[in-house]
Order: sequence, then structure tokens, then C-alpha cells
Amino acid sequence: MAKSASEQLAHFIAKFDPKIARLIRSCRVVLRKRFSTAFEIVYDNYNFFVIGYCSTERPSDCIVSLAANAKGLGLSFYRGAGLPDPEGRMLGSGSQNRFIRLPTAATLAEPAVAALLDAATIQAKVAMPASGRRTLIIKSVSAKQRPRK
Repeated sequence: MAKSASEQLAHFIAKFDPKIARLIRSCRVVLRKRFSTAFEIVYDNYNFFVIGYCSTERPSDCIVSLAANAKGLGLSFYRGAGLPDPEGRMLGSGSQNRFIRLPTAATLAEPAVAALLDAATIQAKVAMPASGRRTLIIKSVSAKQRPRK
């Protein structure tokens, strides 16, 4: 019998060490509240497990993503290179993407991080839907993966 998207997601998260799995779940709760009409697009890839919060079903319309591996969890800003970051919280040097580490879900409520989330939402190519329900989409699952624990 085919698993639902929610069941598949729970299975992907269960692959992680319990501490990281709890962190993924708690950060997801915060982001689901913040982006209540988002398309949650899930990738269980070779290097990372990713949950993107997108304004459409297109991955290129992603605003932020949770990205996890065995070492921990980060918040990736799809177009982070163009965001104001006066406190220097973002890491990375690519032409587009930047990220911050998430040691706890409380990090998402810190003023500097909340300001980055606000700025990322404002600069999105496609605005988040004003109404509607969040949609969970399992986009990609790699047969071969790095260990999650």
C-alpha cells in the first residue's frame, strides 16, 4: 500500500538521530505557522534532507528551506545573497544561496532571523498565497544516501 506524503515525511525524519529529528519537527512547526499557505516541497537526497517552503509548486519559487544532515539542521535562504544581513548571521559565499545554522527552534524567533525571514518573503519572485491550505509534496527521494545518524 502506498504511503501518504505525511507518512513518507515521518519516515524520512525518523532516519535521523532522535535529537536532530526532534529539532527538524520543532522547526517545521514554526515554519508551518509562519508560511501557513506554503507548498512544502520535500527532497530526501544523497547529501541532505530538505523541506522547502515555496509560494508555488515550483522549487524555484522556494523562499526558505530546512536542510538537515547527520551533523545538524540549517535554514537555507534560496535568494539569500540579496538579503540585508546587518548582523552577519548568514553563512555561505555562493552567488545565490545563504544559510544559518539552527541549533534550536528558538533561533527562528530571534529578531535578526525573523527579519531575514521577513525580507526573504518580501523579495520572493512569487508572493505566498494570501489564502488556502498548505500542501505537502514529496518531490524526490534518492535511493542512495549518506548516513542520517
